[in-house]
Amino acid sequence: MVADPILFRDLAYVFIAAVLGGGLAWLARQPLILGYVLGGLMVSPLTPGPSVSDVHTFELFAEIGVVLLMFSLGIEFSLKDLMRVKWVAVLGGPLGIVLSIAAGLVTGAALGWSAVQGAIVGMVVSVASTMVLARLLLDRGELHSRHGRVTIGITLVEDLAVVVLIVLIPALGGLQGDRILAVGKALVTAAAILLPFFYLARRVLPRLLARVARTRNDELFLLVALAVGLGAAALTQAAGLSLALGAFLAGLLINESDYAHETLARLLPLRDAFVALFFVTVGALIDLRTIATNLPLLGVFVGLVIVGKFVIWTAVTLVFGQPLWTALLVGVGLTQIGEFSFILVQVARQAGHVGDDVYNATLAASLVTILINAALVKLVPLWIGRARLDHAQAPAPGLQSSGALQGHVVVCGFGRVGSAIGQALETFGVPYVAIETDPNIVKSLRARGVPAVYGDAAQRIILAAAQAERAALVIVTVPETDRARLAVRRLRALNPGAPILARAWDLAGRDRLAEEGVAEVIQPELEAATTLIRHALERLSLPRDRVLAYLNRYRGAMESLDAGGDIPGAGLPRLHEVTLRGGDLVDQSLREARVRERFGVTVVAVTRASGDTVLHPTADTVLRPGDRVRLFGLSQQIAALLAGSEVLSE
Repeated sequence: MVADPILFRDLAYVFIAAVLGGGLAWLARQPLILGYVLGGLMVSPLTPGPSVSDVHTFELFAEIGVVLLMFSLGIEFSLKDLMRVKWVAVLGGPLGIVLSIAAGLVTGAALGWSAVQGAIVGMVVSVASTMVLARLLLDRGELHSRHGRVTIGITLVEDLAVVVLIVLIPALGGLQGDRILAVGKALVTAAAILLPFFYLARRVLPRLLARVARTRNDELFLLVALAVGLGAAALTQAAGLSLALGAFLAGLLINESDYAHETLARLLPLRDAFVALFFVTVGALIDLRTIATNLPLLGVFVGLVIVGKFVIWTAVTLVFGQPLWTALLVGVGLTQIGEFSFILVQVARQAGHVGDDVYNATLAASLVTILINAALVKLVPLWIGRARLDHAQAPAPGLQSSGALQGHVVVCGFGRVGSAIGQALETFGVPYVAIETDPNIVKSLRARGVPAVYGDAAQRIILAAAQAERAALVIVTVPETDRARLAVRRLRALNPGAPILARAWDLAGRDRLAEEGVAEVIQPELEAATTLIRHALERLSLPRDRVLAYLNRYRGAMESLDAGGDIPGAGLPRLHEVTLRGGDLVDQSLREARVRERFGVTVVAVTRASGDTVLHPTADTVLRPGDRVRLFGLSQQIAALLAGSEVLSE
């Protein structure tokens, strides 16, 4: 087989352009996707200089980038995240699309367009790019924030709506009954194919990944993960839905298994390479001459996307009961168009509803709106917050009145947890600075003389304003793990020596924060369990010294991997590690094995044969031959387990 030298030359151009554009964006402290799009303009056949010969080939490669990004997004997301915003997504998404189409019709009527062209333009601008939005949210660590969940939920519903619009567009101007039936048939067919598949996959996939993990072969694990993601994407495309939707659903399935983090770690380098290729390809499709010759039409598109969609989505989000702050951020996040807009306008052009001018204006508008959107996502939160502070006429001494602080505490996030910490610090006369994104809280703190900085603690300039480089201690109470990680990373760059305390909702978040250099991570569920145990035992008038001894042992078991020995005569639980070799515990989940119910012991950690450790395993964690299982229980309970199961004691 002889390699095509032109293809590899073009591939080199694309990745060189990505490196150059991404480097410029990094130096300018802008999102990398902007740099990738700029790199695409550099190697576009429509601009002077070196250029790729066949952009269509790279469009196919770019589709892989879409699939991999959405697959990884599904792995990082969870069904619980989506269910929290189901109503604003499922009902608000279609409502926003209808309002966008109405805005297109009104604009078209004012400019003398036909009703069909106005409706087409409204459809084209109604759908935002999940790809662009997901990348921006990931870069800013806002994927799991409230507005992040809402915007991703809306864009996924928009992806589904694209299927309906593709069927409807050719029939515009003469919508007949058979076309309506075709839409219904397509959706029923898709549901008939996908629902059984994903039901079976949810049962089969964890077992498949478990068997592959036992091979301890990294390459095979990655190949199986890719097969799952790409296969699901191909299935949804065959069912008439989008590639991105299938990949996202496959990621959600893996998210519920024990192997989500391992899959994501293997996938990230490959994903990032193809995502860069996608955005370079978008830049290469832009014809700058179109922008020059169709400025009025381009202006209409940009106005509908930036102004129209901001107003529409902010209003829709408010209607469904979301806070104003969330609604504004959702509105800002959706002020762009992308790959699905290309598809819709292409279908409309092939049906003869629009000409090349609208098609080219759509491509140009995608670039312009992505550029504007990236800037707005970064700047609008600061603008709105400052405006609210000014409107409230709050005293704004900031830190100027306090002068240069030294040895103070920086509290990142001043909600319920942060405010309680602040009260304790004030009680003991410890100086502190609060960083908060709610302008009303900042106003109240400043009014009573507490130094407070408005802004995001994950931003270096905000940390510098709080004089974090001279702090003796930093406490991060930000609930979103991704935001907390970014804040810790930048804190470490400013002040490598200061101890950092943070909180995390789950073990995975705790591990990620610990990797960033957090000295101590608090888990609310563990603290709640410990407190309830203490109160329950004290209510029963049990000896206080034994209660405290038990709590110390329990906390040590939950927080540490070091097995502790028995305390002679104390009659307290201990940590004990066993290795599974067979019996009724193997190849069952903890829920099925009923270890706690049968023996009274708690499984606090499972170390796989591969060396990976699962701390605080969930009820769905499957035990396998060769696993080292760490148990917490009384000596007689552990002895009963050893006698009743086929394990090796260590």
